[in-house]
Amino acid sequence: MAAQIDAQDRMLCQLVDITRQMRICAAIEAIPDRFVFFDSEDRMMTCNQSYRDIDKTSAPMMPPGVSFENILRYGLALGGYPEACGCEVETVKARMSEHCGPAAEGEHQLTDGRWLRSIGKETPDGGRVGLRVDITQLREQAVALETARLAAESGSRAKPAFLANMGHKIRTPMNGVAGMADLLCHNALSDEQRLISETIRSSGEALLVIINDIPDHYSIDAGQLTLRPGDFDFERLIHEVVMLLQPRARAKGIDLMIDYDVFLPTRFTGDPARLRQVLTILIGNAVKFTTKGHVLTRVVGMEAEGGRHQLHVTVEDTGIGIPAGLLDHVFSEFCQVNDDRNREFEGTGRGLAITRRLIERMEGAVWVDSDYGKGSVFGFRLALPLAEESGAGRLPVPIGKALVVDDQFINRTILERQLAACGAEVLLCRSGHEALHHITGGMIPDVVFADHEMPGMDGAVLAKKLREAGYDRPLVLISSSPLAAEEAGGAAVDAILQKPVLRAELYRFLTSLTPPVAPECALPEAPRTATKPHQRAMRILAAEDNRTNQLVLQKMLRSLDVELRFAGNGHEALAEWESYKPDLIFMDISMPGMDGHEATRAIRECEAARGLKRVPIIALTAHAMEGDEEGILASGMDRYLTKPLRKSEISAAVLAFAAEACRPPESGGQG
Repeated sequence: MAAQIDAQDRMLCQLVDITRQMRICAAIEAIPDRFVFFDSEDRMMTCNQSYRDIDKTSAPMMPPGVSFENILRYGLALGGYPEACGCEVETVKARMSEHCGPAAEGEHQLTDGRWLRSIGKETPDGGRVGLRVDITQLREQAVALETARLAAESGSRAKPAFLANMGHKIRTPMNGVAGMADLLCHNALSDEQRLISETIRSSGEALLVIINDIPDHYSIDAGQLTLRPGDFDFERLIHEVVMLLQPRARAKGIDLMIDYDVFLPTRFTGDPARLRQVLTILIGNAVKFTTKGHVLTRVVGMEAEGGRHQLHVTVEDTGIGIPAGLLDHVFSEFCQVNDDRNREFEGTGRGLAITRRLIERMEGAVWVDSDYGKGSVFGFRLALPLAEESGAGRLPVPIGKALVVDDQFINRTILERQLAACGAEVLLCRSGHEALHHITGGMIPDVVFADHEMPGMDGAVLAKKLREAGYDRPLVLISSSPLAAEEAGGAAVDAILQKPVLRAELYRFLTSLTPPVAPECALPEAPRTATKPHQRAMRILAAEDNRTNQLVLQKMLRSLDVELRFAGNGHEALAEWESYKPDLIFMDISMPGMDGHEATRAIRECEAARGLKRVPIIALTAHAMEGDEEGILASGMDRYLTKPLRKSEISAAVLAFAAEACRPPESGGQG
């Protein structure tokens, strides 16, 4: 500051440096948001142009010195706050309270639809600074995100319903395949026909398990998976899984082997469907990542406390292996080894994560060991109770000497243990030439087992040369392709066993080589239950909309003395119940028009209203999931059977609900 006195005019002047104030004003104007400053008496001292542009009609009321309350009332009078219409007094009180707080924040919508967030803070001298931030775009984004979230949730809710519906559409024809195959297995078949029919049945059931597992993935993620224990043959279950994967392995030239401890029982109590799923994943992965060599499934075990057996199952392959750094992550969700060796193999990487969670749900544990580039071993441990004291059994009469010819050491060893358990003396040969040398040299075994596909001299050629050399004892080919082996072996071969050999099938063949032991005395045949002449056949109503399933059910009940009538939907079932008066109803759950639940509730309501005797109703469902049993029983049904239907289960249900006024269902039928 400087002072100067003009001598002539005697004028006093004062110069003030306002550079700093100008810079502050310029900085305030440069702020993109709306800035305002009020003094301790709530008078506006300054604001930027952006603040004035909030509402141009209110701009004239924003000179320095005007209080916030006056600006607010002026804006309300001009309709600048549409949400305050009709409640101006309350709005003024609320906004003044918000404005005067030590730290205030609120959101308000303007007449043009824009949204502002007001942020205010008290200054040390009692004044107040404030910002008005335009959050219109943020609000729009929030609305868009909320809309997307609702759409995603809607899609997530629709996905299980879609999968369940598609699963039902697929299960319906598959139930027919598996059901017809089960019927075929009850007929007199040749060994080849039985192999084909049992393969169709087990493959169909395995496919149904996969289909049923699709909605179960949601149950696993939600922690709501329910185990359904039952008695099963563990060795046979493994064999069925291997047979399902055999075509894929055979196309790659891979040997599939099963080494089941010959001293370990085979029948246990557990959830066979879940174990089948686990084995399909582990063995399927082993086949998938193996280009040459073998995949070996080995089962050993020992007795544990409480009548249980501790089972150790390993799946060994000679595939690409897993790097050491990834071993701790292979059981994680969507994990796959990602390198040049692995990119040719497709998949989601979720199978091992599902395996781990299933085994842990069964109170077991999984592990993996691998030598990168040489192969892997996946294993799991479970404790399962025995279903009964059973095993593969020994032969009543030892077979003497057996010759096993196979170029694979593991195959020779497995078959040697199985035969030794029967009391046989086993000689092992690595090639057809070696076996031919032994037999032409004077060693005459009681039976010869030869692998079909061996280098140098295969099993079919060996069989023909042995016959030419005069060997006249039983000769068996073991092949992963029985039809090709039969064509190659011709008359020189007495039997063909599917590879890998199921112990029960091996022992069935060996038993056929020994004469059956005659019983000491025959028990007299139990007399048939006498039937009264006036008794009628049991009437059964089956509500089933699929014609294939109707045919399956008709064939399964053919051997029983019953009358069977069909209804195509719930409405027809209700009408048939009125006129036919059945003694038992099989009710399909999923039917068009009126489903099984609705039809059952309608029948129960009519029975209660008229005081009628309750007719037994058995639900037929493609897949009973968590909570389904409660829903089935709550609708008034007495029991449920899951598809594919089995003749034994259907017959047992009919016998369990046989009416006293009817002839015994087992007294006769069409056969």
